[in-house]
Amino acid sequence: MNAAGGTEVTAQDWDARVDRACTKLPERGQRMLAWLREPSRLPVRVLAAVLLILGGLFSILPVLGLWMLPLGLALLSQDVPALKVPMEKAARWIERTWQRWRGRATPSGTDTTERDPRI
Repeated sequence: MNAAGGTEVTAQDWDARVDRACTKLPERGQRMLAWLREPSRLPVRVLAAVLLILGGLFSILPVLGLWMLPLGLALLSQDVPALKVPMEKAARWIERTWQRWRGRATPSGTDTTERDPRI
């Protein structure tokens, strides 16, 4: 546990998250990702990551989207260990935020938060 009372985030946490996510892919996707994660595929992986990051930066253009940026960073983290802890922290923050947002909606999908009467 750290000073904030949470558990310490490690690069191994990110690796485990990626491994769990890979098992949820269809078999063909699992094979493609396993091929891409092989150490000998470094040049292909880095090129794909850079292209995805650039595509995410140009997300205002058709076909390219903001989804490409985190995917490129996740792919690049395979070869840049310093990215693993920030990626894991970001993933945990996204999960907490998503759970908080989902907790505010009723089963019918209406918002249960109080509304400002001035609006």
